[in-house]
Parts: sequence; C-alpha cells; structure tokens
Amino acid sequence: MKIVGTAIIVNDKDEILIGQRPEGKALPGLWEFPGGKQEEGETIEQCIMREIKEELDVCCEVKEFLLEVSKEYEHGDFKLLVYKAKIKDVENLKALVHQDLKWVTAKDMVNFEFPPADIEIIEFLQNKF
Repeated sequence: MKIVGTAIIVNDKDEILIGQRPEGKALPGLWEFPGGKQEEGETIEQCIMREIKEELDVCCEVKEFLLEVSKEYEHGDFKLLVYKAKIKDVENLKALVHQDLKWVTAKDMVNFEFPPADIEIIEFLQNKF
C-alpha cells in the first residue's frame, strides 16, 4: 500500500486549493488536493513539504492532521493521510505538475470531478468549512 501525504491548503477567504491532474498520469483530468507519495525514510510531514515544493514551487508549513482515507485503484492501493497546510507566499504558486490550479470553496467542489478517494475528504471538508 502506498502512503500519500495530502495537503488541504486554505487561503484567507476559506477557499481550498485544488489541482487538475495532467494527461499521461493515472486519473488524467480529475481534480485533486496537492500532495504525493511518501518516500522511504521520510515522515509524512516531510513528504507533504517536499511534494508542495515539487508541485507548486512554494514552501509550506504542515499543520494538524485531519483524516485518513484508504482506497483501492487498478493502479494500486493507497492510504491518504490528510493534513491542513499553510503556504506563506500564496501569490508565488506555480502549477509545475498540474494542468490547472483553482481556489474553491468546499461547497463548490461538487462542480469538479475528483478521484474516488477524495470524495470522503470533500465530505469531511464540507462539514468543517
């Protein structure tokens, strides 16, 4: 099972950052929360910080743990460990991996197509935000 560090990045308008998965990867065109697979020897917090730097070219501070979601896909089994994260230099975000980035409210997430594992995260966020 692959462990995935997932970041819920919220701006000062209570909007959450989502990214559109690129063509050529699993689940292309779907929207997701930033983050990625944990590498050997790294903590989940280190994983999230590394992934945010690789995907968005900014540094983040990992805050509180929110929830855990497990899901089986054709391309593997995944456990998502979801944390709230803060970016200091939001205006410098770059889409280095994603086709597009958007700030959306938790309620507006129903207008975007997400992978099945993210549905439980969205339900959690809609109750929290």
